[in-house]
Amino acid sequence: MAEKRRWRDCQQADIKYLSEWKQWKRTSSKSLKKVLNEVKELLSYLELWRHDIHSIEGKFGAGIQSYFSFLRFLVLLNFIIFILMFSVVTLPSIISKYGLFNSSFAKIPPKNIEPHCTVYKPSDNKGLVYFYTYLQDLFSGTGFLKETSLFYGYYTIDTAQLNILRYNLPLAYLLATFAYLGLSLLWIIKGSVEGFKQNLVRDEDQFQSYCNKVFAGWDFCITDPNAARLKHRSLQYELQDISNTNFQVNLLLQYLPSMVITLANFIAPQIFSFLIRFEDYSPAFEIRLTLMRCVFVRLANIGVLLFSLWSQISYCATDECKACGYNYELYPCWESAVGQEMYKLMIFDFIIILAVTLFVDFPRKFLVTHCSCKPVQWCGLQEFGIPDNVLEIVYGQTICWIGTFFSPLLPAIATIKYFIIFYIKKISLIHTCKPAARPVRASSSNFFFLVVLLIGLVLAFIPLGISIAHIPSSKACGPFRSFNTSWAVVPDTILGFPTGLQKVLHGIASEAFAVPFFMVTCLIMFYFIALAGAHKRVVEQLREQLVMESRDKQFLIRKITEAQSRP
Repeated sequence: MAEKRRWRDCQQADIKYLSEWKQWKRTSSKSLKKVLNEVKELLSYLELWRHDIHSIEGKFGAGIQSYFSFLRFLVLLNFIIFILMFSVVTLPSIISKYGLFNSSFAKIPPKNIEPHCTVYKPSDNKGLVYFYTYLQDLFSGTGFLKETSLFYGYYTIDTAQLNILRYNLPLAYLLATFAYLGLSLLWIIKGSVEGFKQNLVRDEDQFQSYCNKVFAGWDFCITDPNAARLKHRSLQYELQDISNTNFQVNLLLQYLPSMVITLANFIAPQIFSFLIRFEDYSPAFEIRLTLMRCVFVRLANIGVLLFSLWSQISYCATDECKACGYNYELYPCWESAVGQEMYKLMIFDFIIILAVTLFVDFPRKFLVTHCSCKPVQWCGLQEFGIPDNVLEIVYGQTICWIGTFFSPLLPAIATIKYFIIFYIKKISLIHTCKPAARPVRASSSNFFFLVVLLIGLVLAFIPLGISIAHIPSSKACGPFRSFNTSWAVVPDTILGFPTGLQKVLHGIASEAFAVPFFMVTCLIMFYFIALAGAHKRVVEQLREQLVMESRDKQFLIRKITEAQSRP
């Protein structure tokens, strides 16, 4: 404290010799920095689930805390995607249908399309409708939901005009799709880069990490014997990580693909978790490898479902069907059908998560607490499986990314779903789980979770790209029914631009621009890779300097001791 006071007095003495302008500038800078820090601190209290996540971190460790932070990230991401799609696509369509804008419906279909391809009757229910039919529609996305703004077929407006302003809904629909995909990509890359920088700086060699665990790994604030035993096991695993009816039938048939996919998603992680015990990997690598295996199994299931749907959509056995370009008899509005499948997958995934918590986790807790049978006690309380829980939300988010083009309000459902799942998982964690014996570092977990999420986003690009650029759009519903494909709205819009701007855009899309742009991008990428390698070498050199300085200090201390010991 005396040293701090002396340093403060020196600073105040230096200020006396500065001009009034520089004194005011320095004072204003300090005041502004203080205000910004206070505002930042106040905003941190508005952060969603701030107290809950801190409480989870204190009781169950940073690894499980990183899962709940990841869940919060997806809630915010889906909410922003929902705001984007609602404001750009849904709201203008709703307002136009109420007559507030001078709106026009889709233009005349292309010349090579037969009139029978444009027939679409979404509502087949007439007369008395039973109550269970509404339940079936609610869970499957059919019936009354099919005609709402939840699905693609609702958006039949071509343009909306207010005075001199003209709103092109098909173009806005396509650009909003590109925007939410680009926003997701940038946000994930931003988080991944931050995690990569932390891992780069905090990377330690085995000897240094071993010494840190042995000499500085114990928490001397621990007073509870159970917490001490848990900490002992934690250090042990860290050291190992360094060294090694008609209604029912109809609903069942509609949900059969979702049930098969969910069953495969449930069985595959159990098989992988059993096999990895015999593969002799370190605990941290076990989590990563199991997670990657299960991710590809789950995403492959979605791919098989989409491939099956698109083979049925594109299969044409008659000349009338070939004239439409897709199976209009089975799927007159195939985009809404794909949206319904994605909707069912998301709803069923949520039901399974809720059912497992209610009918598996809590009964197991009850049996372990009140039953003294040896098999039950041998099973014991479950640990919070980070790979399985991360897989659930990455799988659901991939469904949301794919389905948003076919169901623009699906992000709203995903936001509500993840919001509820947060509390379901929190209650299950606190009341049915025990702290994990194998700790997971939060920084590396966040980085790896985002990498897995990035894989899901990249795989979502493939079916969306095929749907937009290759598969003919439905000619009986949707904003793109006047175009051969959804992408055709882009060249059609460019034709309305001035000639000079058209030449510039065609030049950007040509090979003469693409090849140099690719080469420059590769050079920039190689530059940043080399820069990262240089930074890593600098970090290693600084560590070596710290080691040398510690050795110099030991040498000097030894010399001083020898000098003092002489008579």
